[in-house]
Amino acid sequence: MPHYSEFIKRTYFIEFMLDELVKNLVHVKQDFSKNYAGSAHIQEVIPVSVSKQFPMDKHHLELLHDFAQKNPIYFNSFEQKIKGISCIVYEGDINQYWLNSIKHGSSCQPFYPTWIMSAYVMASIAKKLGYKELVDVGSGDGRIAFCGKFLGLVSHSIEIDDVLIELQETISKSTNQNFNPRCEDALEFDYSQLELIHPLFFIGGLAQMGGDILAISIIDKINSISNIAHNTGIVFAGTNSKKQLSTTLVNGGWGFIIEKYNLNIVETVSLPTIWTFDQTIETPYIYTKFN
Repeated sequence: MPHYSEFIKRTYFIEFMLDELVKNLVHVKQDFSKNYAGSAHIQEVIPVSVSKQFPMDKHHLELLHDFAQKNPIYFNSFEQKIKGISCIVYEGDINQYWLNSIKHGSSCQPFYPTWIMSAYVMASIAKKLGYKELVDVGSGDGRIAFCGKFLGLVSHSIEIDDVLIELQETISKSTNQNFNPRCEDALEFDYSQLELIHPLFFIGGLAQMGGDILAISIIDKINSISNIAHNTGIVFAGTNSKKQLSTTLVNGGWGFIIEKYNLNIVETVSLPTIWTFDQTIETPYIYTKFN
């Protein structure tokens, strides 16, 4: 019984920590976006230190700053107090990578990354749910896979664009975090090569921008690999913006895929992303698993 009691306490603490991170990250983002006076193409914030509002591992926070500081897409950073919290603002430009990423015929979405802090929360939820491997499909600069790696998951980063893979390899080497970047067409890749046991897949792309085609392909491939479907989870990046949806807002636009494959929704978390920076709503990430 003592062991079970400790497990319950730890589970409660992790839930509390993640709830605080999400709540305060959204508050910081909303205040920052309203008052940002710069002109950078992209911008995001990471707290300077661990605090009551951001109750996370100190080393993990250092690694998130390390990722930003060694990522060539960011060209400037400065400290700023946002809602009373000392943060580092990172400014960058992804135009070069965006233009390169749209040249691939089977690319489901141009390169638009989530926030680094959001990637950390997403990978942390994967660990909380008990997954052993993290497979980020359409991984951009690899930030979700990077976070999964230092959180103790076996990370795999799948990206079709060779320039983005070069960027990932640069970050991987400079941060000493090997999150296994692979330059592959996710629609054609044989996922059995990864020898997965208990994986969580992140689908890079909104449903209405081709992410549905990617998701269907991956789910069909998972179902063709014996003995892993029942242990597999899928995370969909959704949207709550009516202007971005041509169909329905149900489950961020993923309702039809979830219904088609009889997936169970385990958790939904709304987090800041670069493409929702100027919006009052965040990006919903829907965690599902096979029924």
